[in-house]
Amino acid sequence: MSDQGDRDRSAKRELRRRVLAERRARGASERARAGSAVRDALMAVPWLSMAGTVACYYSVGGEPDTRGLVTALWKRGTYVLLPVFLPGGDLDWASFDGPDSLAEAGHGLMEPTGPRYGPGALARADAVVCPALAVDRAGMRLGRGAGCYDRALAAKGPHTPAIAVVHDEEWVERVPAEPHDRPVDAVLTPGGGLHVFDPASPVWPDRGDRHGG
Repeated sequence: MSDQGDRDRSAKRELRRRVLAERRARGASERARAGSAVRDALMAVPWLSMAGTVACYYSVGGEPDTRGLVTALWKRGTYVLLPVFLPGGDLDWASFDGPDSLAEAGHGLMEPTGPRYGPGALARADAVVCPALAVDRAGMRLGRGAGCYDRALAAKGPHTPAIAVVHDEEWVERVPAEPHDRPVDAVLTPGGGLHVFDPASPVWPDRGDRHGG
């Protein structure tokens, strides 16, 4: 292991610890406000709100709330896929069919109970909305350390945008990166809206509703 690799791993652990502590300190009203802003910002983007299939996640704890977004997409007729955590650390995917289609899965997680479509289901999604603890100015994301979303994002289609959702102060200058880490194409913060890292990238529909920040 290189000294730089050791430093990056140590920096990631420290950033992860700090963000998780700050998230635990957030009040319910603050989380609710963040969730409303996330839902409204993404539902205002026509190519996302009218997408046929969107892979998303059902937020937990101090994460910016995405439960309102999931429900709003579903009510609009979008086919919403949610993750199911597998014992080996990979993600399977099943459809969201309303709150009654979910069951508790431990650690506060809620998972869909319907038929599963396999880890490769992201290849058929029109967009992926994924969690992160932090995202930097180049689009590198910090996860919780298991690597499950890095592996999942590797399965998405080459023209499918991946959008990470974080709190405003979790969009940072630099996230220490390792070779297996995968960047996202955009970040969404409650106060700043959607920031696209490379608007010229072929993953973005040729529409006037995207922007860089």
